[in-house]
Amino acid sequence: MGSQKLITVALVAFVLVAGLAPLSAAGQEIEPGGSFIDDDGNVHEGYIEAIAAVGITTGCSTDRYCPGDFVSRGQMATFIARAKDLTPVADGPFSDVGGVHAPNINAIAQAGITAGCETGLYCPNDFVTRAQMATFLARAENLAPVADGPFSDVGGVHAPNINAIAQAGITAGCETGLYCPNDFVTRAQMATFLGRALGLEPIDVPPRPLPVPGNPDGNAPIPAGAGEMDTSNPDRVIGTGTPGSCTSQAVVDTIALGGIITFDCGPDPVTIGMTDTALIYNDTGPEIVVDGGGLVTLDGLDQRRILYMNTCDPALVWTTTRCDIQEFPRLTVQNLTFINGNSGSDQAGGGAIHVQGGQFQAVNSRFFSNVCATTGPDVGGAGVRLILMYPGASSYIINSTFGGSPDLGNQCSNGAAVSTLHASVAILNSYFSYNTATGWGANPAASGTPGGGNGGTLYADGLTMVMRLAGTLIENGTAPEGGAGVFFVSNNLTGNLIIEDSTIRTSPSGGFWTNPYLSIFYLGSGPIQVTNSTVQ
Repeated sequence: MGSQKLITVALVAFVLVAGLAPLSAAGQEIEPGGSFIDDDGNVHEGYIEAIAAVGITTGCSTDRYCPGDFVSRGQMATFIARAKDLTPVADGPFSDVGGVHAPNINAIAQAGITAGCETGLYCPNDFVTRAQMATFLARAENLAPVADGPFSDVGGVHAPNINAIAQAGITAGCETGLYCPNDFVTRAQMATFLGRALGLEPIDVPPRPLPVPGNPDGNAPIPAGAGEMDTSNPDRVIGTGTPGSCTSQAVVDTIALGGIITFDCGPDPVTIGMTDTALIYNDTGPEIVVDGGGLVTLDGLDQRRILYMNTCDPALVWTTTRCDIQEFPRLTVQNLTFINGNSGSDQAGGGAIHVQGGQFQAVNSRFFSNVCATTGPDVGGAGVRLILMYPGASSYIINSTFGGSPDLGNQCSNGAAVSTLHASVAILNSYFSYNTATGWGANPAASGTPGGGNGGTLYADGLTMVMRLAGTLIENGTAPEGGAGVFFVSNNLTGNLIIEDSTIRTSPSGGFWTNPYLSIFYLGSGPIQVTNSTVQ
């Protein structure tokens, strides 16, 4: 290792031992979330930050590291050359190299770290296997080959180097007793391999603040009667001023009584792990409001749906003879965060919130990392699922956020953020990002498929219904079938999709869409109504 690199590594080690704030690649204190926005929560994030701090990587693009991408042999040469402070070399022994990595490929060849992939060739675009990675690192660190090692699946020319890096503590394998030598190495894994080889300590990255509710650039007017409800005189309060008093049981018992509900869990944010689903009873309305005051997170613990309302569920009390079209209760959730809701394989959907019948609005709320059934032609709504709502009014999603970063996105077979069936919804001043449809085969399901994959972000299916987006930003949605941004199908061609003062971008689907909008699949009454909006 060059003397300058030794000094740099020693300084980083001193910073860590001294307990000072870790440094970024630019020599500044690391901000919450670290240098890159796409590795939050990744098990390799500490080493990614460590190799960035000593200048081995600047990422794959502005503020991104691309942790899941495989490492090419060309990229590997540059990583190693930077780590070893090797001087770039203009000419080398390989006839197939060129471009930005060529000087570093020549440098590691001159240093004896590589002999290429075959005579006279380096194969710079091939992906690096875990076996090859072992040989790169063993040669770079001058490790002596080791005959025997802890893995039962290694053999051939790379085996002694695999055993050498195991003995040096650079790898513990892919699982107990195995190394998986033929697997390709991701950029995230490469950071850990290289960080351990250099003796770097992983950097503990402060967590990134969660996204705020809503689209800060949205200014659509809120209709009279919609929006945040007055909870200054609540009917019921969950908690007695301390975090410990705000339990799952308290939430379940209080919400079952209905009315206007607030929380008193103390002055600081609190997360309540829900050990049961909170149920709305239909005879406790007509207005039911649950207000978290901007401090409360309800966590489904990846095991259960968080909130359930169904006017046609006899266990929740029938209040009219036409439960399928009744007006009340109207449920409002506001100033709340819903995280890790999971409705499992239930084809009714609604990972965080399931509502059938009556009316609904979510105001100033956030939905992170919720999931519902991964396949199925019509299941949806990891965040919110709305079915057969009161036909005389729209439900509302107002100033709310669904996802916001790769590790916070919601996932479901269809309509990962919000899914409606025979229900109108107005989505105002809200933000959607990194929501993913996971099904495949569309609807109806193609032969041999489980169905789904439509509407990475929003999904609407039914008859005469309206979906209106105003002041809303949708981006980074993913869908293998139709409409990574929006999937809207009115079966009798009476429904409308209306987009006003909104942006839908970087959400291409892998299947079908409605030209010229790559982010939307639409079937309804006339064309999509787009006003003062950018839709890709």
